[in-house]
Amino acid sequence: MGVALRKLVDSEKVSLKDFNNKKIAIDGNNTLYQFLSIIRQRDGTPLKDSEGRVTSHLAGLLYRTANMVEMGIKPVYVFDGEPHPLKKQTLLKRREIKEEAKTEWEEALKIGDIERARMKAQQTSRLTSEMIQQSKDLLDALGIPFIQAPGEGESQASKMVMDGEVDMVASQDFDCLLFGAPLLLRNLTITGKRKLPRKKVWVEIKPERIFLSKVLQSNGISGEQLVDIAILIGTDFNEGIKGIGPKTALKLIKDNGKIEQLVEKEKISEPSNYEEIREIFLHPKIIDEYEIKWKEADEKATKMLLCDEHQFSKKRVEKALEKFSSFAKSFGQQSLFEF
Repeated sequence: MGVALRKLVDSEKVSLKDFNNKKIAIDGNNTLYQFLSIIRQRDGTPLKDSEGRVTSHLAGLLYRTANMVEMGIKPVYVFDGEPHPLKKQTLLKRREIKEEAKTEWEEALKIGDIERARMKAQQTSRLTSEMIQQSKDLLDALGIPFIQAPGEGESQASKMVMDGEVDMVASQDFDCLLFGAPLLLRNLTITGKRKLPRKKVWVEIKPERIFLSKVLQSNGISGEQLVDIAILIGTDFNEGIKGIGPKTALKLIKDNGKIEQLVEKEKISEPSNYEEIREIFLHPKIIDEYEIKWKEADEKATKMLLCDEHQFSKKRVEKALEKFSSFAKSFGQQSLFEF
């Protein structure tokens, strides 16, 4: 879900072509959820193999990553580690939403409301540990690096940008800005035409580039104050204060400086665990040592995983592999992609 900062953020529409030769740390879990949500059949049923195992995540990972490398983008996927204990309530709520959506999906199918069925089906997506491992195996076969974060993947990816190891973070969540990512790229893996629910209208989804420095400057706040604003609104680690949205939170923090001052002046009741939540964003759990190395795709391993194991079309997989092959050749003899 992430924090609802949209009203405080100005973004710039860009093209994938703008990121040729750019190293992008991609929020792995967030991206796989996107694939599981949108890569479905007309009635909302996810793609499956002959044994009934979901393969939407693998299809998205193969074809969307192939499109990225074709544009000269150097992707690095970053996966979540153990969730923070304060995130437990959020995870429970998400599970409840999925269960309710599953019931509504089944009801819509019974009455033949395919449009509603698909919409509700998209809310039922579940990312399992098996799916994550399958995704890592596929990335390894494709020669695309990935990093296992000890905590939140967004925090690890954001630190990688801050350290200059990559150029930007790609995620749908604005949380990356709270973790200090200087540059956030949204819609990287869902670019293209999308139909609006219940309407015969198609919209073009384009990548959006967001600079943290511009967000802070335009709102007249610091990074620490942005975190306090998020805590007032509500994050994955707390519910926020009832009745306080982005604009109100911004005004309160700008007028009073920080949460402590708001509590002292009795403007708000003291948010639960707010100091600990601050620490999650300002001093997250990350790893400092990791390797980012692109390699040539292993065609045999890729086909074995996708075609032999999950019945993917051999012709389509081979076509995608051609893009990875061209990606490898574009680097010549640079010690097999060491950067």
